[in-house]
Amino acid sequence: MEPVLSAPQPSTTPGVTPPTAAEGQFGDYDFIVVSNRLAVDRVVDEHGESSWRRSPGGLVTALAPVMAKADGAWVGWHGAPDETLEPFDEATMRLVPVPLSAEEVELYYEGFSNATLWPLYHDVIASPEFHRTWWDSYRKVNERFAAATATVAAEGATVWVQDYQLQLVPKMLRQARPDLKIGFFNHIPFPPLEIYAQLPWRRQVIEGLLGADLIGFQRPSDASNFLRCVRRFKGHTIKSQQVHVPAGDDGIPAYVSRAEAFPISIDTASITELAHRPDVIERSKEIRRELGDPQHILLGVDRLDYTKGIGHRLKAYGELLEDGAITVEDAALIQVASPSRERVEQYRLLREDIEGAVGRINGTHDTMKNTAIRYLHHSYPVEEMVALYLAADVMLVTALRDGMNLVAKEYVAARTGNTGMLVLSEFAGAADTLRQAILVNPHDIDGLKAAIVSAINMPKTEAMRRMRLMRRQVVQNDVERWSQAFLSALQSGSHDSGE
Repeated sequence: MEPVLSAPQPSTTPGVTPPTAAEGQFGDYDFIVVSNRLAVDRVVDEHGESSWRRSPGGLVTALAPVMAKADGAWVGWHGAPDETLEPFDEATMRLVPVPLSAEEVELYYEGFSNATLWPLYHDVIASPEFHRTWWDSYRKVNERFAAATATVAAEGATVWVQDYQLQLVPKMLRQARPDLKIGFFNHIPFPPLEIYAQLPWRRQVIEGLLGADLIGFQRPSDASNFLRCVRRFKGHTIKSQQVHVPAGDDGIPAYVSRAEAFPISIDTASITELAHRPDVIERSKEIRRELGDPQHILLGVDRLDYTKGIGHRLKAYGELLEDGAITVEDAALIQVASPSRERVEQYRLLREDIEGAVGRINGTHDTMKNTAIRYLHHSYPVEEMVALYLAADVMLVTALRDGMNLVAKEYVAARTGNTGMLVLSEFAGAADTLRQAILVNPHDIDGLKAAIVSAINMPKTEAMRRMRLMRRQVVQNDVERWSQAFLSALQSGSHDSGE
């Protein structure tokens, strides 16, 4: 049975860092995951009663079995500002909520994390903003996450810190609890030195990350970028991706921190199971009928984010219609653009641009029976997403910069009959392993147009050969293998990704 919400603590004020564990005292948990959000979502039933439901994301799916075996705890924000909750249990894990005020959500999360780090780490596709008040909030929130973790961790526990919102936590943890084994994984790209150098707090962030025994990245190039920045801004000795961190004034003795690539993946088994379900298969057929049963269905599935290259995709598709290379009678594009960071001005403007482009293309090319682009600004349950994957003959992933792009892997996993074709940006991490996709530079509109036409017209035997090889890669390297590879490398000091 799912636990009910714990009562808020009226005496605790969000913004005040909780105390760390007293010297010589330890918590009860041998494995701790630290992320910006907890592994659960709050749900409210028809009677207004609140409870928790485990989040459906791949990270939670991958780590839940580890939690069960290792007596685990998950540290993160529970999603409601200005509310403080006691730790509580959900199934096999302990949930440790970290409070955030509404101001901290604005400054630490929407500000420094998503208007400074996100654009900077995605090759400044949008201009990052640098504000000292944002940095101060980021540092204070990271301190609170580190303190909460130090309090619940058992002696010698393993701690795995997740993603760019918490880059300062590893060093803070090492200072507070040198007995811990600390890992960090960066789910987004790490930028080249020449771009990273713009960050005013570049040394502090590098120092924070180097607090980890193992720093994981999506691609080898990300790890190389990080090590170049370490060499340039810290001057530490680096040998075979190992950084020799000297003893410092903070009392931390000398140690070795490693930076390596661990490409993340998906819960392949669950996607494959859904792809075989009769109701999902029937829904995929219904989608085709709703579109007028065109000969070719193309699909884009993205968060509405400027890194995803949605505008480039629409421009290429619109020009193909203008050129007569495709017609609305024979082809249709479904574009799912799930809402994202709608309080941020850049994202509001992006939505206006995308919806304007869709309107112009449809206004020019639609007929009474056929629509050029079916634009869906919604989030959908995974069952509907798999039905869309089954309905689509061609998947378009045109990211301008992406750490991995799991949608590409989900599409491949869903194509259990080895049909369909993937057009994949070379700037997505998935391009490193899904090499049989049609790889494109999305900035090259003519090249992107040619790739779409090639995908539509590819001979069936060639398409099936490519998809078979891609499916083998995704099936053999699922998200559970990813987590096991990282944690094994963290414990042993060595790494074999199996890629």
